[in-house]
Amino acid sequence: MERKLTIVFFDAGGGHRSAAEALKSVLENQEQPWRVELLNLQEQLDKLDIVRKLTGIRLQDAYNLILRKGWTRLTPQLLPAMQSVIRMFHRPTVKMLQDYWRQNPTDLVLSVIPHFNRAMAESIRKTTPRTAFVTLLTDFADYPPHFWIERQKQFLICGSERAEQQAFALGHDRDHVFLASGMIMKPKFYQRTSVDRKSERGRLGLDSDIPVGIVLFGGHGSGTMLHIVKRINAVSIKVQLILICGKNTKLQNAIKSLKTRFPIFVEGFTQNVDHYMALSDFFIGKPGPGSISEALQFHLPVIVECNSRTLPQERYNAQWVTEKRVGIVLKSFRHVTEGVQQLLDPTTFAEFRKNAEAYTNRALFEIPQFLDTIAYRQSSIQNTETVLQIAEEA
Repeated sequence: MERKLTIVFFDAGGGHRSAAEALKSVLENQEQPWRVELLNLQEQLDKLDIVRKLTGIRLQDAYNLILRKGWTRLTPQLLPAMQSVIRMFHRPTVKMLQDYWRQNPTDLVLSVIPHFNRAMAESIRKTTPRTAFVTLLTDFADYPPHFWIERQKQFLICGSERAEQQAFALGHDRDHVFLASGMIMKPKFYQRTSVDRKSERGRLGLDSDIPVGIVLFGGHGSGTMLHIVKRINAVSIKVQLILICGKNTKLQNAIKSLKTRFPIFVEGFTQNVDHYMALSDFFIGKPGPGSISEALQFHLPVIVECNSRTLPQERYNAQWVTEKRVGIVLKSFRHVTEGVQQLLDPTTFAEFRKNAEAYTNRALFEIPQFLDTIAYRQSSIQNTETVLQIAEEA
C-alpha cells in the first residue's frame, strides 16, 4: 500500500531544504518506499508574510540577508519580535494550512523547520486527525520557548541527548520521542570514496605533508574568512588552507589577491565540499549543525567561535563541541592563530581526531525506520480509537 509523506521546509538558511531533499532521496529508494512531496511553507504562506508586505522582501529572504551581511548580532532581539508576529498570525496560518491539507491529504507530515510546528500540528489535528505529525530537529538542541519543541501531542526526532531531554521536559513521552545518532546530512557524506590525497593536494597547489584546514562559512561565505587568512599569514604556523567562499565572488577575488607565505586554494560555490573535506585535516567555520556534522563525518576536528554574533540556536552547538572534545571553541576568530596552534599540538590533535573518528552519525538511515514506526503507531492509535467509538455507539 502506497504511503504519502509531506516534508515541510523553507529556505531560511540552507539546512532545511538540504535535510528535506536528503530524506526524500533515501525514502523513495527503500524497500517499502514512501511517495514524498516537499512543501515550501514560505510559498504556502506568502499571502500572510508581513515582512514582505512592509518591505517587499520575503521573511526567509530577510533572514538570509542577515546571514549574508553578518548582522547576526541582531538576532536575539529580532527573534522575539518575529515570534510575536507568528503568534499574531497563528489563526490565519492554521486556516491556510487546513485548506492545504484538505486539498492535499497525506499520511504523515514531517516538519524540518522551527517556529511553525504549533500551527502545523493544530491544522492537521483539525483537518486530518489520522495524519501523523513529526518534527525533525535540525539543530543539536532546542532554543526555547516556541522554537522547535512545543507542548502538544506529536512525534519528535532529536539528534542529541540534550534535545531529547528538552522534549521530555515539555511532557513528551518515550513513545513519541526518537533519538537519532546525529544531524541529517546529504547522502554523499555517507558514501566516502578513497582519495589520493597526495595527488589531489598537489593538483590544488598544496603540500602533501603540511596540515590543511578547510574554511567554510555557508553558501555565501563571510568576510571573517579574509581576516582569518590575514591573521594566520601574520604568524609562523606550518599550515595551509582550502577556503570555500560560496556565491560570494567579491570575497573569493579578495582572498585570491592576497600574497600569503603559505599555500591556499580558493573555491567559490561548489557541490564538492565532501571532496575538499577529504583532503583536509581540520575545519574552521561557524558552529552550524550541518558544517560540524559534515566535518566530523570526515574525522576533522573543528575550530568554531561562539559569542554575541553567533545565532542563538547555534550556541549550544559550540558547547556540544567542547563536551564531546572534538575541537576548540574561540570567543572570537581574532584568536584564530592561537586556536590553530593549540589544535595542531600533537597530543591535542590526536585526542580530538580520535574523538571525531569515534562519533558515528547514521541519522539519514535511522530516520526512515523511525517514520515507519511512527506510521505504525499512528495507525494503531486510530484503530483503537475507532474500536472504542464503535463500542460506545453500540
